[in-house]
Amino acid sequence: MNENLGPKLVAFMVGKSPQTVSRWAEGTQRPPQPEVERKLRGAFQIFQHLVERDSRHVVRAWFIGMNPQLEDRSPTEVIADGDVRAAMSAARAFSIGG
Repeated sequence: MNENLGPKLVAFMVGKSPQTVSRWAEGTQRPPQPEVERKLRGAFQIFQHLVERDSRHVVRAWFIGMNPQLEDRSPTEVIADGDVRAAMSAARAFSIGG
């Protein structure tokens, strides 16, 4: 996720610093708390779902952009607020052309 979305974007989704996120990726930091891990896993699943159909650049733009299915909030904001399910629903709709 750090390589494709960037540590700043990943950090924003989970409410941590980019340095902490990078240390998790390197394995030099204690594992994240369960709520943070849930957001990370959800975001990763969404990323994997979308990258099967589009380039990683398109997927990164999707994570950042306003989304009409999320009341014009970005999927990143929605995940940060803890609603991974809504972001996944929006990802599914996007992947079928919605």
